[in-house]
This record gives sequence, structure tokens and C-alpha cells, in this order.
Amino acid sequence: MSGEDDSSGWQLTESDPGVFTQLLKSLGVPLIVDDLYSLDPATLSDFQPIHALVFLFKWVGGSSEPSSGGQYDPEFPGFFAHQVVNNACATLAVLNALGNIPDLPKSEQLTDLINFTVGMDPQTRGMTVTSADWLREAHNALSPPSAISLDGLGLPKTSEDAYHFIVYLPFMGGVYELDGLRPSPVQHGPYEEKGEGWLSKAREVIEARIGTYPPGALEFSLLALHEDPLPLLEKSLVEAQTAGNHAAAEEIMIRLANENAKREQWAFENSLRRHNYVGFVHALLAAMAKSGTLEPAKGVAKEKMKVRIAKMKERGESAMDED
Repeated sequence: MSGEDDSSGWQLTESDPGVFTQLLKSLGVPLIVDDLYSLDPATLSDFQPIHALVFLFKWVGGSSEPSSGGQYDPEFPGFFAHQVVNNACATLAVLNALGNIPDLPKSEQLTDLINFTVGMDPQTRGMTVTSADWLREAHNALSPPSAISLDGLGLPKTSEDAYHFIVYLPFMGGVYELDGLRPSPVQHGPYEEKGEGWLSKAREVIEARIGTYPPGALEFSLLALHEDPLPLLEKSLVEAQTAGNHAAAEEIMIRLANENAKREQWAFENSLRRHNYVGFVHALLAAMAKSGTLEPAKGVAKEKMKVRIAKMKERGESAMDED
């Protein structure tokens, strides 16, 4: 969850599969992340096996009771860390998932960190995790701090919506919700191994949670933490070509091309996130001022801002001054 205070150097993280996949890569974990736009069985089957679901939602505070009918499990024997600093919830959600996936390859640093926290209570574990400089650097790698500071300008403080990452995953025959702002993991009951397995139960829980928001609310994002399909596709391609199955080979090549194109797009977008655009923006504004196009552009922007402010006021939201 984001906030104004106590970020301890942790930057906001974008809910983007390319960002999360790069984080996993830096942690030595051979998994990837993809956006989920639906929880229907057909969509989920494209990403199997899925190890966990990362859920982003608008945090509104309120009741300390478990969500969607679950029960707190204070005796949870797995890995669970509290969120003790703001802006760390994305990486914390990932760690709460990775720490409970059996036999998962990890970097030596991550393995040592998880092993070091064995036996700690969630609060102490959260403090230990977020004090790891190397982990914070990996988290911040694609979320560089702003190069422009508005401190000292006397601007009015505005409250922004807070968003929070949590994780759902199977553990010891049940579906668990791991939320670093909750006192304990939430157990949502057992699941059947047959059929969709744990995902069927997770769908019920997530849909019930979304149902508590006003109709049409879109303040959600869902990501699937799953096996990287590239190694299996490459192996299947070799087998199909060796067997002379040209139709299967062609289909696999299309899937490989799509996967590789997706990785290239992620790499391009991540390179943009790392870039500092302050110099470019300054040069652009200077060029517009010199050519006489800056003032007309400001006029258009002010008109658009008036419309935006009016819509915000209609919805009962706090709005900034027009100037």
C-alpha cells in the first residue's frame, strides 16, 4: 500500500507483468507474471500451472475481520511477513508467495533471507525483509524516485487513493490469503485436487471480494504467478520437428513468437521506466516557448483541466484548484 510517510526509501510499484517478471528474474526465480482479465477456466488454463494470484485493489481500511468469509490462521506454519513500511507491499506480496512454493529455485540471497527469518513472528519478519538493502534496490530498479520535488512550495496536501497488493495461493490443502496488513494469513477453506484445483476456490473468494465494491468499480488488477512457458515450448518444438509433425511445430512456433514478442515489449517498457525524462521535458518546453506554441498549449490544457475538475466535483471527489 502506498502512503505519504514511512516509505523508508521504497518506491511505488506499478501493477505490470513486465515489472513483476523482472523482479522475479532479479530474485533468481524462474517464474513469470501475466495479467488476468478473467477468472474463467478457459483463460486460467492458458497459464497453467499457476502458483499464486497477486491481487491489487483500492484499500479503504475499515473492519479488521477477515475478508470474504475466511478465518485467521495464527498458527500458519509457512512464510508470512507483515508490511511495516509503505510502498513495499508489491514485493512483500511476491515474497509471501515465493516463500510458500515448495522446491522453487531462488537466488542465494533470497534463500538466505527466507531461511534467516524462520521462526520469526510476522512483524519481526517484515522488519527483517524490508531492511534488506539489496531487496529494496531490486524493488526500486523499475520505480526510480522522482527527479522533481514539490516540497517547500506551499502546495495544499491532497489525499490520494491507496492501493494494496495481496496474494492468494494453495497451502497444505487450503486456499490462503496473505495480506501484510492483516495480523495473520486468512484461510478460505479446503479445495479439491480434481478439476481446476485450488483456482476454483480462489475464484469464489476473489469474486466475492470484488462484489463488496459498488457495481462497475474498476479499482482492481489481477496477476498470475506461473511457470515460464518458454522452456517447455522450446522442448515441444524440437520433439515435433524430430517427429516430422509439421502442423504441431507450426502451432508451437506461433506461440513461441508471441511469447518472445511479449518479452521484447516488456523489456522496452522497462527501459522507458528507467529513463529520466526531466531534461527532455525541459528542452521541449523551451522549444515550444521559442516557437510561440507554449501559451496556446497551456490554454488548451487549462480547459481540459476545468472539465476534469468539474467531473471530479460531480462525483463528490476533492479537486485541485484550476490554476
